[in-house]
Amino acid sequence: MSQFSLKGGMKRKQRLTSFFTYAFLILVSIIVLFPVLVTVSSAFKPGNVIAFTLDFNNSWTLNNFTRLFTETDYGRWYWNTLVVAFWTMVVQVTIITLTGYAYSRYKFVGRKKSLIFFLIVQMVPTTASLTAFFVMAWLFNALNQYWFLIMIYVGGGIPMNAWLMKGYFDTVPYDLDESANLDGAGHLRIFYQIILPLVRPMIAVQALWAFMGPFGDFMLAKFLLRSPDYYTVAIGLQTFVSDAKRQQVTLFAAGAILVAIPISILFFFLQKNFVSGLTSGGTKG
Repeated sequence: MSQFSLKGGMKRKQRLTSFFTYAFLILVSIIVLFPVLVTVSSAFKPGNVIAFTLDFNNSWTLNNFTRLFTETDYGRWYWNTLVVAFWTMVVQVTIITLTGYAYSRYKFVGRKKSLIFFLIVQMVPTTASLTAFFVMAWLFNALNQYWFLIMIYVGGGIPMNAWLMKGYFDTVPYDLDESANLDGAGHLRIFYQIILPLVRPMIAVQALWAFMGPFGDFMLAKFLLRSPDYYTVAIGLQTFVSDAKRQQVTLFAAGAILVAIPISILFFFLQKNFVSGLTSGGTKG
């Protein structure tokens, strides 16, 4: 009897665990999906509304998306953001990959101290440096200059992401470097042809993070981009709802949906790298 009661208790425990697990997942799904559904519902509503509401009873229209590109500067803001996001991704991924490889494979003076310095810098929030960034931009005549904004994005992403890349490079067996070196391969050839293909999953993650940043950043871009012609999407969308008397909720919702398109395209393009094995193809046949 004790054995059967023990099995029964284990089954009840498993059922309770499954119940609370699924209940938690359902709750999280509701929290995540509710604002998305509200945005979609508002984006396709005709005319304008005074607040975001979840209502699918009204007729749906694409007029709000047309108005974005005919009545506002959304198209220009969208292009500005794509330019900033693309170059931020290219520069940041290049620097972080090389930095992570150097910290993982080479020993040099100040290596440990500089890694600790990276962690200390990461503890300082970006909002605490807004005034300093504005003064620097004013001194260098870099207001409304995308290169300055991109450099700040890149600089802010280096400390923690360099740690992540270093850790990922550390998981690649060093025996591969030694074997390639014995076969006559130089440092650059080892890096590009052997090590780099094995860290593609982390490079893909870094690329996605770097690309997403400018689309979601409002505070820093607002400080440095003063003219509406240079606005990014986040600043431009804020102008639709900043005036309490003339809020354009439907236009804001439509613009917010379009923001997800390039990020989704990049995600699906890089998706195969997210699930690829760390050392797939790393052994010699």
